[in-house]
Amino acid sequence: MIMSIMYYKQHLSFLSLFLLFVFPLSADIAEEEQQADWRNEPDVRVNVSTPYHTLHTHLHFLQPGSYDADKAAQAFMHPELSPEEARDAAIRMKQIFDGKGYYINLDAAPADPNHTDTIRGDLKQQYMPTRHLPEVYLEKRGDRWLYSLQSIGSIDRLHREVFPFGPDLLIKLLPGIGKYMFAGLYLWQHLGILLLIIFSFLIHKLLRYLFSRILYKGAEKMGYDRLVRPYLLPVAKPLSLFVVFLFIVVLFPMLQLPVEVSRYFAFAFKAILPFFAILVFYKLVDVFSLYLEKLAGDTESSLDNHVIPIIRKVLRVFVVVVGGLFILQNLDINITALLAGLSIGGLALALAAQDTLKNFFGSLMIFIDKPFAVGHWITSGDLDGTVEEVGFRSTRIRTFRNSLTYVPNGKLSDSTIDNHGLREFRRFFMHISITYDTPPDLIEVFVEGLRKIVEKHPNTRKDFYIVEFNEMGDFSLKIMFYIFFAVPTWPEELRARHEVLVEIVRLAEKLGVRFAFPTSTLHMETFPDKQSLTPKYDMTMDEFKQVMEDYFSKQP
Repeated sequence: MIMSIMYYKQHLSFLSLFLLFVFPLSADIAEEEQQADWRNEPDVRVNVSTPYHTLHTHLHFLQPGSYDADKAAQAFMHPELSPEEARDAAIRMKQIFDGKGYYINLDAAPADPNHTDTIRGDLKQQYMPTRHLPEVYLEKRGDRWLYSLQSIGSIDRLHREVFPFGPDLLIKLLPGIGKYMFAGLYLWQHLGILLLIIFSFLIHKLLRYLFSRILYKGAEKMGYDRLVRPYLLPVAKPLSLFVVFLFIVVLFPMLQLPVEVSRYFAFAFKAILPFFAILVFYKLVDVFSLYLEKLAGDTESSLDNHVIPIIRKVLRVFVVVVGGLFILQNLDINITALLAGLSIGGLALALAAQDTLKNFFGSLMIFIDKPFAVGHWITSGDLDGTVEEVGFRSTRIRTFRNSLTYVPNGKLSDSTIDNHGLREFRRFFMHISITYDTPPDLIEVFVEGLRKIVEKHPNTRKDFYIVEFNEMGDFSLKIMFYIFFAVPTWPEELRARHEVLVEIVRLAEKLGVRFAFPTSTLHMETFPDKQSLTPKYDMTMDEFKQVMEDYFSKQP
Protein backbone atom coordinates (compact mmCIF):
# COMPACT_ATOMS: atom_id res chain seq x y z
CA MET A 1 0.00 0.00 0.00
CA ILE A 2 2.76 2.42 0.90
CA MET A 3 4.60 1.65 -2.30
CA SER A 4 1.54 2.64 -4.27
CA ILE A 5 2.06 6.36 -3.64
CA MET A 6 5.75 6.33 -4.54
CA TYR A 7 6.95 8.04 -7.67
CA TYR A 8 4.08 10.49 -7.56
CA LYS A 9 5.64 12.50 -10.39
CA GLN A 10 5.29 9.55 -12.70
CA HIS A 11 1.71 9.16 -11.53
CA LEU A 12 0.90 12.79 -12.29
CA SER A 13 2.64 12.53 -15.64
CA PHE A 14 0.58 9.47 -16.44
CA LEU A 15 -2.53 11.36 -15.37
CA SER A 16 -1.55 14.21 -17.65
CA LEU A 17 -1.15 11.92 -20.64
CA PHE A 18 -4.35 10.15 -19.72
CA LEU A 19 -6.28 13.40 -19.56
CA LEU A 20 -4.77 14.76 -22.75
CA PHE A 21 -5.13 11.71 -24.97
CA VAL A 22 -7.79 9.43 -23.49
CA PHE A 23 -10.28 12.22 -22.94
CA PRO A 24 -10.27 13.46 -26.54
CA LEU A 25 -10.16 9.91 -27.86
CA SER A 26 -13.04 8.81 -25.63
CA ALA A 27 -14.96 11.96 -26.41
CA ASP A 28 -14.41 11.44 -30.11
CA ILE A 29 -15.56 7.82 -29.92
CA ALA A 30 -18.57 8.77 -27.80
CA GLU A 31 -19.49 11.55 -30.21
CA GLU A 32 -19.20 9.20 -33.20
CA GLU A 33 -21.41 6.64 -31.41
CA GLN A 34 -23.98 9.31 -30.59
CA GLN A 35 -23.96 10.66 -34.12
CA ALA A 36 -24.42 7.12 -35.41
CA ASP A 37 -27.39 6.75 -33.06
CA TRP A 38 -28.87 10.00 -34.27
CA ARG A 39 -28.30 8.92 -37.91
CA ASN A 40 -30.30 5.79 -37.14
CA GLU A 41 -33.12 8.14 -36.05
CA PRO A 42 -33.15 10.76 -38.80
CA ASP A 43 -36.56 12.18 -37.90
CA VAL A 44 -36.44 12.74 -34.13
CA ARG A 45 -39.34 14.81 -32.92
CA VAL A 46 -40.38 16.18 -29.57
CA ASN A 47 -42.24 13.49 -27.66
CA VAL A 48 -43.06 13.49 -23.95
CA SER A 49 -45.70 10.76 -23.90
CA THR A 50 -43.59 8.21 -21.97
CA PRO A 51 -40.57 8.36 -19.63
CA TYR A 52 -38.37 7.03 -22.41
CA HIS A 53 -39.45 9.66 -24.96
CA THR A 54 -39.20 12.49 -22.41
CA LEU A 55 -35.62 11.59 -21.49
CA HIS A 56 -34.78 11.06 -25.17
CA THR A 57 -36.18 14.48 -26.05
CA HIS A 58 -34.27 16.17 -23.22
CA LEU A 59 -30.89 14.58 -23.91
CA HIS A 60 -31.06 14.30 -27.71
CA PHE A 61 -31.67 17.96 -28.36
CA LEU A 62 -28.75 18.99 -26.16
CA GLN A 63 -26.19 16.94 -28.10
CA PRO A 64 -23.64 18.82 -30.25
CA GLY A 65 -25.00 17.38 -33.50
CA SER A 66 -28.67 18.07 -32.74
CA TYR A 67 -28.62 20.98 -30.33
CA ASP A 68 -31.96 22.71 -29.85
CA ALA A 69 -32.55 23.98 -26.31
CA ASP A 70 -36.15 24.99 -27.05
CA LYS A 71 -37.07 21.44 -27.98
CA ALA A 72 -35.17 20.00 -24.99
CA ALA A 73 -37.11 22.40 -22.74
CA GLN A 74 -40.35 20.59 -23.61
CA ALA A 75 -39.43 17.98 -20.97
CA PHE A 76 -39.69 20.80 -18.37
CA MET A 77 -42.59 22.80 -19.81
CA HIS A 78 -44.94 23.09 -16.83
CA PRO A 79 -47.62 25.78 -16.86
CA GLU A 80 -45.88 27.31 -13.87
CA LEU A 81 -42.65 27.93 -15.85
CA SER A 82 -41.88 30.34 -18.64
CA PRO A 83 -40.14 29.04 -21.82
CA GLU A 84 -36.89 30.73 -20.70
CA GLU A 85 -37.03 29.05 -17.28
CA ALA A 86 -37.77 25.66 -18.83
CA ARG A 87 -34.89 26.05 -21.27
CA ASP A 88 -32.50 27.06 -18.48
CA ALA A 89 -33.65 24.11 -16.37
CA ALA A 90 -33.09 21.67 -19.24
CA ILE A 91 -29.55 22.92 -19.87
CA ARG A 92 -28.54 22.94 -16.23
CA MET A 93 -30.04 19.49 -15.57
CA LYS A 94 -27.98 18.10 -18.46
CA GLN A 95 -24.89 19.81 -16.99
CA ILE A 96 -25.59 18.17 -13.61
CA PHE A 97 -25.84 14.72 -15.22
CA ASP A 98 -22.63 15.25 -17.20
CA GLY A 99 -20.68 16.87 -14.35
CA LYS A 100 -21.57 14.09 -11.90
CA GLY A 101 -20.89 11.43 -14.51
CA TYR A 102 -24.41 10.00 -14.24
CA TYR A 103 -25.05 8.19 -17.49
CA ILE A 104 -28.77 7.97 -18.23
CA ASN A 105 -29.51 4.57 -19.73
CA LEU A 106 -32.39 5.15 -22.12
CA ASP A 107 -32.80 1.43 -22.76
CA ALA A 108 -33.85 1.00 -19.13
CA ALA A 109 -36.47 3.77 -19.32
CA PRO A 110 -40.05 2.47 -19.74
CA ALA A 111 -41.93 3.30 -22.93
CA ASP A 112 -45.31 2.76 -21.28
CA PRO A 113 -47.49 5.90 -21.01
CA ASN A 114 -49.18 4.41 -17.91
CA HIS A 115 -46.00 3.40 -16.10
CA THR A 116 -46.22 3.27 -12.28
CA ASP A 117 -43.33 3.31 -9.85
CA THR A 118 -43.22 -0.07 -8.09
CA ILE A 119 -39.69 0.34 -6.68
CA ARG A 120 -40.60 2.97 -4.09
CA GLY A 121 -43.79 1.14 -3.20
CA ASP A 122 -46.12 4.15 -3.56
CA LEU A 123 -47.45 3.09 -7.05
CA LYS A 124 -47.34 6.65 -8.34
CA GLN A 125 -46.84 7.49 -12.00
CA GLN A 126 -43.25 8.51 -11.56
CA TYR A 127 -39.88 7.43 -12.91
CA MET A 128 -36.39 8.12 -11.49
CA PRO A 129 -33.72 8.36 -14.26
CA THR A 130 -30.82 7.64 -11.88
CA ARG A 131 -30.82 6.28 -8.37
CA HIS A 132 -27.93 8.59 -7.48
CA LEU A 133 -30.32 11.57 -7.55
CA PRO A 134 -33.51 10.44 -5.82
CA GLU A 135 -34.83 14.03 -5.78
CA VAL A 136 -34.82 14.10 -9.60
CA TYR A 137 -37.68 12.17 -11.19
CA LEU A 138 -40.31 12.35 -13.95
CA GLU A 139 -44.01 12.42 -13.25
CA LYS A 140 -47.09 12.25 -15.44
CA ARG A 141 -49.03 15.50 -15.83
CA GLY A 142 -52.15 14.83 -17.84
CA ASP A 143 -50.98 12.93 -20.90
CA ARG A 144 -47.39 14.20 -20.68
CA TRP A 145 -44.35 12.93 -18.75
CA LEU A 146 -42.31 15.88 -17.41
CA TYR A 147 -39.57 16.50 -14.91
CA SER A 148 -41.36 17.15 -11.60
CA LEU A 149 -41.53 20.60 -10.08
CA GLN A 150 -39.63 19.24 -7.07
CA SER A 151 -36.83 18.14 -9.42
CA ILE A 152 -36.75 21.57 -11.05
CA GLY A 153 -36.68 23.21 -7.62
CA SER A 154 -33.58 21.22 -6.64
CA ILE A 155 -31.62 22.20 -9.76
CA ASP A 156 -30.09 25.31 -8.14
CA ARG A 157 -28.73 23.36 -5.17
CA LEU A 158 -27.43 20.46 -7.27
CA HIS A 159 -25.87 22.82 -9.79
CA ARG A 160 -23.99 24.69 -7.04
CA GLU A 161 -22.71 21.39 -5.66
CA VAL A 162 -21.37 20.31 -9.06
CA PHE A 163 -20.12 23.75 -10.18
CA PRO A 164 -19.20 25.77 -7.08
CA PHE A 165 -17.38 28.30 -9.30
CA GLY A 166 -19.86 28.17 -12.15
CA PRO A 167 -19.81 25.98 -15.28
CA ASP A 168 -18.49 28.77 -17.54
CA LEU A 169 -15.42 29.78 -15.52
CA LEU A 170 -12.93 28.33 -18.01
CA ILE A 171 -14.77 29.85 -20.96
CA LYS A 172 -14.62 33.25 -19.25
CA LEU A 173 -10.92 32.80 -18.52
CA LEU A 174 -10.24 31.69 -22.11
CA PRO A 175 -12.52 33.89 -24.26
CA GLY A 176 -12.60 33.71 -28.01
CA ILE A 177 -11.68 30.02 -28.36
CA GLY A 178 -14.96 28.39 -27.41
CA LYS A 179 -15.91 27.44 -30.97
CA TYR A 180 -12.70 25.71 -32.04
CA MET A 181 -12.61 21.91 -31.74
CA PHE A 182 -9.67 19.53 -31.80
CA ALA A 183 -9.66 15.75 -31.33
CA GLY A 184 -13.28 15.72 -30.21
CA LEU A 185 -12.97 18.52 -27.61
CA TYR A 186 -13.13 22.27 -27.72
CA LEU A 187 -9.85 24.10 -27.50
CA TRP A 188 -10.79 25.64 -24.15
CA GLN A 189 -11.28 22.13 -22.78
CA HIS A 190 -7.75 21.14 -23.86
CA LEU A 191 -6.33 24.25 -22.23
CA GLY A 192 -8.43 23.58 -19.13
CA ILE A 193 -6.98 20.06 -18.86
CA LEU A 194 -3.47 21.46 -19.15
CA LEU A 195 -4.12 24.12 -16.50
CA LEU A 196 -5.65 21.53 -14.19
CA ILE A 197 -2.54 19.35 -14.47
CA ILE A 198 -0.16 22.27 -13.87
CA PHE A 199 -2.07 23.60 -10.89
CA SER A 200 -2.40 20.10 -9.41
CA PHE A 201 1.36 19.57 -9.61
CA LEU A 202 2.13 22.98 -8.07
CA ILE A 203 -0.41 22.54 -5.29
CA HIS A 204 1.01 19.12 -4.48
CA LYS A 205 4.54 20.49 -4.16
CA LEU A 206 3.37 23.44 -2.08
CA LEU A 207 1.13 21.42 0.25
CA ARG A 208 3.77 18.76 0.75
CA TYR A 209 6.26 21.43 1.80
CA LEU A 210 3.74 23.16 4.10
CA PHE A 211 2.54 19.94 5.73
CA SER A 212 6.14 18.82 6.26
CA ARG A 213 7.07 22.09 7.92
CA ILE A 214 3.94 22.16 10.08
CA LEU A 215 4.40 18.56 11.22
CA TYR A 216 8.11 19.14 11.84
CA LYS A 217 7.53 22.24 13.97
CA GLY A 218 4.64 20.67 15.87
CA ALA A 219 6.54 17.50 16.72
CA GLU A 220 9.62 19.49 17.68
CA LYS A 221 7.68 21.68 20.12
CA MET A 222 5.99 18.65 21.69
CA GLY A 223 9.33 16.91 22.18
CA TYR A 224 8.69 14.09 19.71
CA ASP A 225 11.75 14.53 17.51
CA ARG A 226 11.76 10.80 16.68
CA LEU A 227 8.36 11.21 15.03
CA VAL A 228 9.51 13.69 12.43
CA ARG A 229 11.62 11.83 9.90
CA PRO A 230 10.43 8.22 9.89
CA TYR A 231 6.75 8.74 10.71
CA LEU A 232 5.31 12.26 10.42
CA LEU A 233 7.02 13.38 7.22
CA PRO A 234 5.71 10.39 5.19
CA VAL A 235 2.21 11.49 6.22
CA ALA A 236 2.69 14.76 4.31
CA LYS A 237 2.86 13.06 0.88
CA PRO A 238 -0.47 11.16 0.90
CA LEU A 239 -2.13 14.06 2.73
CA SER A 240 -1.10 16.50 0.01
CA LEU A 241 -2.20 14.05 -2.70
CA PHE A 242 -5.57 13.73 -0.99
CA VAL A 243 -6.02 17.52 -1.10
CA VAL A 244 -4.84 17.64 -4.73
CA PHE A 245 -7.37 15.06 -5.87
CA LEU A 246 -10.05 16.84 -3.85
CA PHE A 247 -9.13 19.95 -5.83
CA ILE A 248 -9.38 17.98 -9.08
CA VAL A 249 -12.77 16.55 -8.12
CA VAL A 250 -14.11 20.07 -7.46
CA LEU A 251 -12.80 21.58 -10.70
CA PHE A 252 -13.17 18.57 -12.99
CA PRO A 253 -16.88 19.15 -13.86
CA MET A 254 -15.99 22.60 -15.27
CA LEU A 255 -14.30 20.82 -18.18
CA GLN A 256 -17.82 19.75 -19.24
CA LEU A 257 -16.56 16.56 -20.83
CA PRO A 258 -19.01 14.09 -22.38
CA VAL A 259 -20.85 12.02 -19.82
CA GLU A 260 -19.53 8.82 -21.40
CA VAL A 261 -16.06 9.99 -20.30
CA SER A 262 -16.96 11.76 -17.07
CA ARG A 263 -18.63 8.71 -15.56
CA TYR A 264 -15.41 6.68 -15.72
CA PHE A 265 -13.43 9.40 -14.01
CA ALA A 266 -16.16 10.02 -11.46
CA PHE A 267 -16.00 6.29 -10.74
CA ALA A 268 -12.19 6.48 -10.36
CA PHE A 269 -12.34 9.53 -8.09
CA LYS A 270 -14.68 7.67 -5.73
CA ALA A 271 -11.88 5.18 -5.12
CA ILE A 272 -8.87 7.52 -5.29
CA LEU A 273 -9.97 9.98 -2.59
CA PRO A 274 -10.63 7.38 0.15
CA PHE A 275 -7.51 5.50 -0.98
CA PHE A 276 -5.26 8.43 -0.07
CA ALA A 277 -7.25 8.95 3.14
CA ILE A 278 -6.47 5.32 4.02
CA LEU A 279 -2.77 6.00 3.42
CA VAL A 280 -2.88 9.00 5.76
CA PHE A 281 -4.49 7.04 8.60
CA TYR A 282 -2.21 4.06 7.89
CA LYS A 283 0.79 6.31 8.52
CA LEU A 284 -0.83 7.91 11.55
CA VAL A 285 -1.05 4.44 13.11
CA ASP A 286 2.77 4.44 13.26
CA VAL A 287 2.71 7.85 14.94
CA PHE A 288 0.18 6.64 17.51
CA SER A 289 2.22 3.49 18.13
CA LEU A 290 5.33 5.54 18.80
CA TYR A 291 3.34 7.59 21.32
CA LEU A 292 2.26 4.34 23.02
CA GLU A 293 5.88 3.19 23.10
CA LYS A 294 6.78 6.36 24.96
CA LEU A 295 4.00 5.73 27.48
CA ALA A 296 5.08 2.10 27.86
CA GLY A 297 8.62 3.24 28.56
CA ASP A 298 7.34 5.07 31.64
CA THR A 299 5.81 1.89 33.11
CA GLU A 300 7.58 -0.91 34.94
CA SER A 301 5.91 -3.75 33.02
CA SER A 302 7.89 -4.96 30.01
CA LEU A 303 4.79 -6.69 28.64
CA ASP A 304 3.51 -3.34 27.37
CA ASN A 305 6.42 -3.18 24.94
CA HIS A 306 5.24 -6.43 23.36
CA VAL A 307 1.59 -5.36 23.25
CA ILE A 308 2.31 -2.25 21.19
CA PRO A 309 3.41 -4.10 17.98
CA ILE A 310 0.21 -6.14 18.19
CA ILE A 311 -1.86 -2.96 18.62
CA ARG A 312 -0.09 -1.48 15.60
CA LYS A 313 -0.94 -4.51 13.45
CA VAL A 314 -4.57 -4.55 14.61
CA LEU A 315 -5.01 -0.83 13.87
CA ARG A 316 -3.43 -1.21 10.45
CA VAL A 317 -5.78 -4.05 9.58
CA PHE A 318 -8.71 -2.02 10.92
CA VAL A 319 -7.79 1.00 8.78
CA VAL A 320 -7.40 -1.12 5.65
CA VAL A 321 -10.63 -3.08 6.21
CA VAL A 322 -12.78 -0.05 7.05
CA GLY A 323 -11.22 1.96 4.23
CA GLY A 324 -11.75 -0.90 1.80
CA LEU A 325 -15.42 -1.15 2.79
CA PHE A 326 -15.79 2.60 2.34
CA ILE A 327 -14.27 2.39 -1.15
CA LEU A 328 -16.60 -0.47 -2.06
CA GLN A 329 -19.56 1.52 -0.80
CA ASN A 330 -18.45 4.52 -2.88
CA LEU A 331 -18.28 2.25 -5.91
CA ASP A 332 -21.96 1.32 -5.38
CA ILE A 333 -21.22 -2.21 -4.27
CA ASN A 334 -23.81 -3.73 -1.93
CA ILE A 335 -21.90 -3.80 1.35
CA THR A 336 -24.80 -5.37 3.25
CA ALA A 337 -24.85 -8.44 1.03
CA LEU A 338 -21.06 -8.62 1.14
CA LEU A 339 -20.98 -8.46 4.94
CA ALA A 340 -23.77 -11.03 5.15
CA GLY A 341 -21.74 -13.41 3.01
CA LEU A 342 -18.64 -12.72 5.06
CA SER A 343 -20.56 -13.34 8.30
CA ILE A 344 -21.68 -16.77 7.10
CA GLY A 345 -18.18 -17.59 5.97
CA GLY A 346 -16.83 -16.19 9.23
CA LEU A 347 -19.13 -18.47 11.21
CA ALA A 348 -17.87 -21.51 9.32
CA LEU A 349 -14.30 -20.31 9.79
CA ALA A 350 -14.88 -19.76 13.50
CA LEU A 351 -16.18 -23.31 13.92
CA ALA A 352 -13.18 -24.68 12.05
CA ALA A 353 -10.68 -22.50 13.91
CA GLN A 354 -12.15 -22.39 17.39
CA ASP A 355 -8.84 -23.43 18.97
CA THR A 356 -7.12 -20.54 17.22
CA LEU A 357 -9.80 -18.13 18.42
CA LYS A 358 -9.48 -19.52 21.93
CA ASN A 359 -5.75 -18.83 21.85
CA PHE A 360 -6.41 -15.34 20.48
CA PHE A 361 -8.80 -14.45 23.31
CA GLY A 362 -6.41 -16.10 25.74
CA SER A 363 -3.69 -13.72 24.58
CA LEU A 364 -6.08 -10.80 25.09
CA MET A 365 -6.69 -11.92 28.66
CA ILE A 366 -2.94 -12.17 29.25
CA PHE A 367 -2.46 -8.63 27.91
CA ILE A 368 -5.30 -7.31 30.07
CA ASP A 369 -4.62 -9.17 33.33
CA LYS A 370 -0.81 -9.15 32.95
CA PRO A 371 -0.16 -12.26 35.09
CA PHE A 372 3.48 -12.18 33.96
CA ALA A 373 5.87 -10.15 31.87
CA VAL A 374 8.74 -10.93 29.57
CA GLY A 375 11.72 -12.03 31.68
CA HIS A 376 9.65 -13.41 34.57
CA TRP A 377 10.26 -16.89 35.91
CA ILE A 378 6.93 -18.72 36.03
CA THR A 379 5.69 -22.18 36.95
CA SER A 380 2.50 -23.64 35.50
CA GLY A 381 1.92 -27.34 36.07
CA ASP A 382 4.93 -29.21 34.74
CA LEU A 383 6.19 -26.10 32.98
CA ASP A 384 8.97 -24.13 34.64
CA GLY A 385 11.02 -21.45 32.91
CA THR A 386 11.51 -17.82 31.87
CA VAL A 387 9.08 -15.97 29.58
CA GLU A 388 10.79 -14.78 26.39
CA GLU A 389 7.92 -13.64 24.17
CA VAL A 390 4.12 -13.29 24.28
CA GLY A 391 2.46 -13.64 20.88
CA PHE A 392 -1.08 -13.71 19.52
CA ARG A 393 -1.33 -17.48 19.56
CA SER A 394 1.29 -18.75 22.01
CA THR A 395 3.82 -17.76 24.66
CA ARG A 396 7.46 -18.72 24.29
CA ILE A 397 9.12 -19.96 27.51
CA ARG A 398 12.79 -20.85 27.94
CA THR A 399 13.11 -23.77 30.39
CA PHE A 400 16.06 -24.25 32.71
CA ARG A 401 17.24 -27.05 30.44
CA ASN A 402 17.68 -24.25 27.86
CA SER A 403 14.96 -25.73 25.67
CA LEU A 404 12.27 -23.54 24.14
CA THR A 405 8.62 -24.30 24.88
CA TYR A 406 5.64 -22.83 23.02
CA VAL A 407 2.50 -22.84 25.18
CA PRO A 408 -0.91 -21.96 23.61
CA ASN A 409 -2.28 -18.83 25.25
CA GLY A 410 -5.71 -20.44 25.61
CA LYS A 411 -4.24 -23.16 27.80
CA LEU A 412 -2.02 -20.75 29.68
CA SER A 413 -4.88 -18.36 30.47
CA ASP A 414 -6.94 -21.22 32.00
CA SER A 415 -4.15 -22.67 34.14
CA THR A 416 -2.69 -21.68 37.50
CA ILE A 417 0.46 -19.61 37.13
CA ASP A 418 3.04 -19.22 39.87
CA ASN A 419 4.97 -16.08 38.98
CA HIS A 420 8.31 -16.20 40.73
CA GLY A 421 9.37 -13.03 38.96
CA LEU A 422 6.86 -10.94 40.94
CA ARG A 423 8.27 -12.03 44.29
CA GLU A 424 9.45 -9.17 46.45
CA PHE A 425 11.47 -11.54 48.66
CA ARG A 426 12.84 -15.04 48.06
CA ARG A 427 12.39 -17.45 50.95
CA PHE A 428 15.20 -19.65 52.31
CA PHE A 429 14.21 -22.32 54.83
CA MET A 430 16.23 -25.18 56.32
CA HIS A 431 16.96 -27.05 59.59
CA ILE A 432 20.50 -26.87 60.98
CA SER A 433 21.13 -30.21 62.75
CA ILE A 434 23.69 -30.36 65.55
CA THR A 435 24.73 -33.28 67.75
CA TYR A 436 23.00 -34.19 70.98
CA ASP A 437 26.16 -33.67 73.03
CA THR A 438 26.11 -29.91 72.30
CA PRO A 439 25.77 -28.00 75.62
CA PRO A 440 22.70 -25.79 76.04
CA ASP A 441 24.80 -22.66 76.50
CA LEU A 442 26.64 -23.36 73.26
CA ILE A 443 23.30 -23.80 71.49
CA GLU A 444 22.22 -20.37 72.74
CA VAL A 445 25.45 -18.75 71.55
CA PHE A 446 25.29 -20.51 68.21
CA VAL A 447 21.68 -19.38 67.60
CA GLU A 448 22.64 -15.81 68.51
CA GLY A 449 25.51 -15.98 66.01
CA LEU A 450 23.14 -17.20 63.29
CA ARG A 451 20.94 -14.17 63.88
CA LYS A 452 23.89 -11.84 63.52
CA ILE A 453 24.77 -13.46 60.19
CA VAL A 454 21.27 -12.60 58.96
CA GLU A 455 21.50 -9.04 60.29
CA LYS A 456 24.86 -8.33 58.69
CA HIS A 457 24.21 -9.78 55.23
CA PRO A 458 23.29 -6.96 52.75
CA ASN A 459 20.63 -8.96 50.84
CA THR A 460 18.55 -10.39 53.69
CA ARG A 461 15.21 -9.14 54.95
CA LYS A 462 15.76 -7.56 58.35
CA ASP A 463 12.19 -6.98 59.53
CA PHE A 464 11.17 -10.64 59.58
CA TYR A 465 13.17 -13.83 60.04
CA ILE A 466 13.09 -16.85 62.38
CA VAL A 467 16.20 -18.52 63.85
CA GLU A 468 15.18 -20.77 66.78
CA PHE A 469 16.03 -24.13 68.31
CA ASN A 470 12.67 -25.79 67.70
CA GLU A 471 13.01 -29.55 67.34
CA MET A 472 14.74 -32.60 68.85
CA GLY A 473 15.04 -35.15 66.09
CA ASP A 474 15.90 -38.84 66.01
CA PHE A 475 19.61 -38.26 65.89
CA SER A 476 20.09 -34.46 66.17
CA LEU A 477 19.01 -31.21 67.69
CA LYS A 478 17.38 -29.06 65.02
CA ILE A 479 17.58 -25.28 64.68
CA MET A 480 15.01 -23.65 62.33
CA PHE A 481 16.67 -21.20 59.92
CA TYR A 482 13.87 -19.25 58.13
CA ILE A 483 14.96 -16.09 56.30
CA PHE A 484 14.21 -14.07 53.11
CA PHE A 485 16.51 -12.63 50.46
CA ALA A 486 15.71 -9.27 48.84
CA VAL A 487 17.13 -10.08 45.40
CA PRO A 488 15.40 -9.86 41.97
CA THR A 489 16.78 -12.91 40.17
CA TRP A 490 17.50 -16.53 40.84
CA PRO A 491 21.29 -16.31 40.25
CA GLU A 492 21.51 -13.54 42.84
CA GLU A 493 19.51 -15.66 45.24
CA LEU A 494 21.93 -18.56 44.79
CA ARG A 495 24.85 -16.23 45.42
CA ALA A 496 23.27 -14.93 48.63
CA ARG A 497 22.59 -18.50 49.82
CA HIS A 498 26.21 -19.40 49.21
CA GLU A 499 27.45 -16.47 51.27
CA VAL A 500 25.11 -17.20 54.20
CA LEU A 501 25.90 -20.94 54.27
CA VAL A 502 29.63 -20.30 54.22
CA GLU A 503 29.26 -17.95 57.20
CA ILE A 504 27.25 -20.59 59.10
CA VAL A 505 29.98 -23.19 58.53
CA ARG A 506 32.67 -20.75 59.65
CA LEU A 507 30.73 -19.83 62.80
CA ALA A 508 30.19 -23.50 63.72
CA GLU A 509 33.87 -24.23 63.19
CA LYS A 510 34.83 -21.29 65.38
CA LEU A 511 32.51 -22.27 68.22
CA GLY A 512 33.23 -25.97 67.96
CA VAL A 513 29.65 -26.91 67.08
CA ARG A 514 29.38 -30.26 65.34
CA PHE A 515 26.78 -30.87 62.67
CA ALA A 516 24.84 -34.10 63.13
CA PHE A 517 24.32 -36.77 60.55
CA PRO A 518 22.27 -40.00 60.83
CA THR A 519 23.90 -42.31 63.44
CA SER A 520 22.86 -45.35 65.51
CA THR A 521 24.10 -46.16 69.04
CA LEU A 522 23.76 -49.65 70.60
CA HIS A 523 23.49 -49.67 74.39
CA MET A 524 23.93 -52.88 76.46
CA GLU A 525 21.70 -52.80 79.55
CA THR A 526 23.92 -55.20 81.48
CA PHE A 527 27.47 -56.32 81.02
CA PRO A 528 29.65 -58.55 83.22
CA ASP A 529 31.54 -56.53 85.83
CA LYS A 530 29.99 -53.27 84.49
CA GLN A 531 27.35 -51.02 85.94
CA SER A 532 24.09 -50.74 84.04
CA LEU A 533 23.66 -47.62 81.86
CA THR A 534 20.00 -47.36 82.76
CA PRO A 535 19.60 -44.55 85.33
CA LYS A 536 17.86 -45.27 88.62
CA TYR A 537 15.10 -42.89 89.68
CA ASP A 538 14.68 -43.27 93.42
CA MET A 539 13.26 -39.79 94.25
CA THR A 540 9.65 -39.16 95.11
CA MET A 541 7.30 -36.73 93.33
CA ASP A 542 7.87 -34.01 95.89
CA GLU A 543 11.62 -34.32 95.50
CA PHE A 544 11.39 -34.02 91.71
CA LYS A 545 9.29 -30.85 92.05
CA GLN A 546 11.81 -29.36 94.43
CA VAL A 547 14.65 -29.90 91.95
CA MET A 548 12.61 -28.20 89.20
CA GLU A 549 11.80 -25.18 91.38
CA ASP A 550 15.45 -24.87 92.41
CA TYR A 551 16.41 -24.74 88.72
CA PHE A 552 14.01 -21.97 87.84
CA SER A 553 14.70 -20.00 91.02
CA LYS A 554 18.38 -19.71 90.04
CA GLN A 555 17.54 -18.22 86.63
CA PRO A 556 17.53 -14.41 86.39
